Amino acid sequence: MDKTQMSIDEQVALLMQGTEYGDEELRQAMAAELRQRLIEAQKEGRPLRVYCGYDPVKPDLHLGHTITMRKLRQFQDLGHEVTFLIGSFTSLIGDPSDKDKLRPILTPEQVAENARTYAEQAFHILDRETTLIRFNAEWLSKLTFADLINLCSNFTVQQFITRENFKLRWEKGDPIYVHEFFYSVMQGYDAYAMRADVQVGGTDQLFNIASAARKIMTALGEKPNIAILMGILPGTDGEIRMSKSLGNHIPINTTAEDMYGKVMSVPDKAMPLYFRLTTRWTAAEISAVEQAVASGALHPRDAKMKLAREITEIFHGREAAAQAEATFIRVFQQGSLPEEMPVYTMESGQTVLDVLLAAGLVNSKGEGRRLMEQNGVRLDGETLRDPNQPFPREGVLQAGKRRFVRVTLP
Repeated sequence: MDKTQMSIDEQVALLMQGTEYGDEELRQAMAAELRQRLIEAQKEGRPLRVYCGYDPVKPDLHLGHTITMRKLRQFQDLGHEVTFLIGSFTSLIGDPSDKDKLRPILTPEQVAENARTYAEQAFHILDRETTLIRFNAEWLSKLTFADLINLCSNFTVQQFITRENFKLRWEKGDPIYVHEFFYSVMQGYDAYAMRADVQVGGTDQLFNIASAARKIMTALGEKPNIAILMGILPGTDGEIRMSKSLGNHIPINTTAEDMYGKVMSVPDKAMPLYFRLTTRWTAAEISAVEQAVASGALHPRDAKMKLAREITEIFHGREAAAQAEATFIRVFQQGSLPEEMPVYTMESGQTVLDVLLAAGLVNSKGEGRRLMEQNGVRLDGETLRDPNQPFPREGVLQAGKRRFVRVTLP
C-alpha cells in the first residue's frame, strides 16, 4: 500500500504505534492533536514539520538510538517534512533527563567530531534525499541574556527539582548546576525556531517535549508541538535499557553476521517491543506474527529469525541479511565453524587470558575471567578453564557463542 494515500485516521494509527507516555489520557490527547493538525495541514496543502534532536555525545550509535529515527522515517513515508537536528549547541551542556549525575561538558571540537558520523549512520534509516539536517547553534548561539531571562520566566525551580533525575541528586546531596536547567529551555526553543508541528523523542524526554517546548511555543505565539514519545528499547538482556557501557547493545556499525547474531540472543519476552520499535512492519503484520506464535503455528525461534533478518536487512541490505542468516544456521544451529574468521598471532609467554584480550574476543580481563568461569572459552572444541595457564597451542579459539579467532604461532 502507498502510505502517502493513507487516510488521516490510518496515519494517526501508524504514527502512534510504539508510543509511550505513562499516562493514557496524555496519549489520547496527543493522538487527538495529531489528527487535528493533519487535517489542518491537509487543508493548507502542506506537510507536517517534524523533527527529532540528537546530541552527538558519542561517535557511534546503537539500535536503541534508532527508535526515534524509525518514527521519523514513518513520517517521511507519509510525505511529511523531516528534520534531523544535531544538537551542536545543546550538547555543550548535555541532556540531564536520564542522568542522576552531572554529565561532562563537551568541547566544540568533540561535538564536531562526534557529529560527523551521526547523519551518515542515520541514513541507514532516513531518506537521504528528503531529510533536512540542521544544527541548533544556528539560533541558540544568537540568543541574548535578555532572551534567556524571558524564556526562563515560563518555568519555576520546583518544576525542575521535582523531576526524578534532579530529585535523586537533591536527596543525595549531590550538586545540581543551574546550567542544567537551561537544557529543557533550549530544547523548547528549538521547536519554536523551526515552527515544528511534531517533535519526536524517547519517554525520557517527556518534560522537555510535552511541557517545556509546548509552553515556550505557546508563550511565543505559536501552536505547541505535538509530542510523539517512543518507548525505550531494552538491550540484549531483555531487561535494562540498551547501553554500550552495559555491554547489552547492538551497534549500528557492525557486521551483518554480528548484528543478526546479537538480535538472536535477545530473550523471547522482549520480542514484542523489538517488533514495534525496530522494524518496518505495520501493526497488522506485527499482530499476525504474534498471533502465529501464540497459536503455535510459528515457533518463537523462527519469529526471532524473521526479526533478526528484518533488522539486519535495514542496515546491511537484503543480500547481506540472507548471508548472515545462512551463517547463523550453519555455525550456531548446525555446529559448523565460520568459513572466515580473524587470525591472531600469539606472542611468547602469553596466557589464555592475555590472548583473549589481545585478540579482541573480550573487552577486559574481568569479562574474560567471567566467561571462563561459565565454561564459555574453547580451543578446537576443548573447554579452557584456567585463565592464567600458558596458551596451549595453535587452533580455533572460541569465546561465547559467536566470537571466533584462529590463533597461530609466530
